Amino acid sequence: MTVDRGIVNEQTVHGVGMQVSYMDALPNGRLILSQGRQYGEQRNAQIFGRDGRHRNSFQMGDAIEFMMTDRQNHIWSAYFDEGVYADPVSGAGLARWDSGGQPEWRYSPPEGVEYIDTVYALNADDGVAWACYYPTFPLLEVRMDGQARVRPSPVVAPLGIAVLGNEVVILGGNRRPDRLHRCRITDREVQPVEEAQLTLPGGAPLQRYARPVGRGRHLYLRGPSAKQWFVMGI
Repeated sequence: MTVDRGIVNEQTVHGVGMQVSYMDALPNGRLILSQGRQYGEQRNAQIFGRDGRHRNSFQMGDAIEFMMTDRQNHIWSAYFDEGVYADPVSGAGLARWDSGGQPEWRYSPPEGVEYIDTVYALNADDGVAWACYYPTFPLLEVRMDGQARVRPSPVVAPLGIAVLGNEVVILGGNRRPDRLHRCRITDREVQPVEEAQLTLPGGAPLQRYARPVGRGRHLYLRGPSAKQWFVMGI
């Protein structure tokens, strides 16, 4: 089921060969589904056409923490420690694929920077992806040409990130899931500007029902129902 400007569309997908953990849209009405864990030689990512028919499948790696697409036809996958330390596909911690499932890029930290153990927050936008990861929780910026920049960040263990220009809003951190940290991105670091409490419309306390989804300047948070989402924008 998809919802666009309040219009709900239902589509039957045929030939799903796994327990689905993640779903996202691809160009031309296609869908990609993935299973968070990979068992043996299982192909745990499947691509379906506009008609709902299976088009392709591939191994995305084990212990997927995030799977997102962007509007430039890329698929991003991020992983947690059980895959990073045990699976060759997941070992980089963050990877990018083309819209057919072919590998395009894998993260390799610059000299002197900690490798990825577990990705805590991911934002996929047009032309760039952003991530925060354990153990040191820097803000990682990845451009389409594969160039990566790593900046120290003041927020530990965030839940989500939204980015616009040189401004980033980081949700959570320091075991406080309702905290918003507005920061400024410089050439060398992420600088804190102000901190606030995020509430639902009307002032109700923020509850964590599902992992927030970061898309550029927006952060999407699910409500009590799977059909109810709230949007926070910079």
